[in-house]
Amino acid sequence: MALFLVRHGRNLPEEIDSRKRLSREGITEVECVAARAQDRGVRVETIIHSPAARARQTAEIMASYLKPGRGAMEVSGLAANNDVEAFARTIDAQENIMVVGHLPFLERLCSYLVTGSADALTVSFKSGTMVCLEKGPGGHAWTIRWTLMPDTC
Repeated sequence: MALFLVRHGRNLPEEIDSRKRLSREGITEVECVAARAQDRGVRVETIIHSPAARARQTAEIMASYLKPGRGAMEVSGLAANNDVEAFARTIDAQENIMVVGHLPFLERLCSYLVTGSADALTVSFKSGTMVCLEKGPGGHAWTIRWTLMPDTC
């Protein structure tokens, strides 16, 4: 089982767009990373995302490239400051899942899954970044398998 953590692409400032949807650059970032993930053969059953427009748009772009079996769906609990430990308990380790969200939630979730501490930074998520985590031997701890960042496209 793999878990893919994705930070939404760059968004428009609130003074330009009160919903803070993806900017042109943000769309390009996400499309680049999605295409690279597709080229790597990434397969996901479900893409879950926060209610924010920029996360929904990012999830939709990912879904258009990766064709998840169950599609993309909005879930609660993925806001910037939500409890990562509570969310970690909901992860189904039997299927490949993608989580599209925000900072600091994604960095804290990744750190918690890998080290057991949400405060031990393991990966810095720039806009549009995707991190692939896999369960380690014995299925207890998670390991970082690889990352894709838009600045390497």
